[in-house]
Amino acid sequence: MATANKNLSEYDKTTIPSAKNFRFGIVVSEWNDTVTEGLFKGAYDALVDCGATSENILRWNVPGSFELIYGSKKMQTQNVDAVIAIGSVIQGETKHFDFVCEGVSQGIKDLNILHDTPVIFCVLTDNNLQQAIDRSGGKHGNKGTEAAIAAIKMAVISKT
Repeated sequence: MATANKNLSEYDKTTIPSAKNFRFGIVVSEWNDTVTEGLFKGAYDALVDCGATSENILRWNVPGSFELIYGSKKMQTQNVDAVIAIGSVIQGETKHFDFVCEGVSQGIKDLNILHDTPVIFCVLTDNNLQQAIDRSGGKHGNKGTEAAIAAIKMAVISKT
């Protein structure tokens, strides 16, 4: 397991560029909101900790993870330096899980290929709710924090 014995919230601030001069968009799925709100908190707190101001963090909600693609595409037009797409898809009894996960990952990949504003994939694809809780502020830290650090680094790259 990739997160075994790893806290996703740990980062060395001295190795992270300042986020002070960047603007970030965060698109948050309302589905599995207990999980996505935890991920948002991790992302928001890390951006602020690294110098971003709350005025330079724009949040939009979308109904579910599949809608993250369209929300992120529209967010790319809002003069942001990076977008974080936050969602949670939990395995159920049908193949719906597979279709949503594949569609969202491919859609976000396509946005990164087609446009100059990076979109960070912060979509948990877990087997059960406990795994999602463990990765959105639980025992494995917060994947939202990790996504924020990636967004800062990609914002720097997009400006070169």
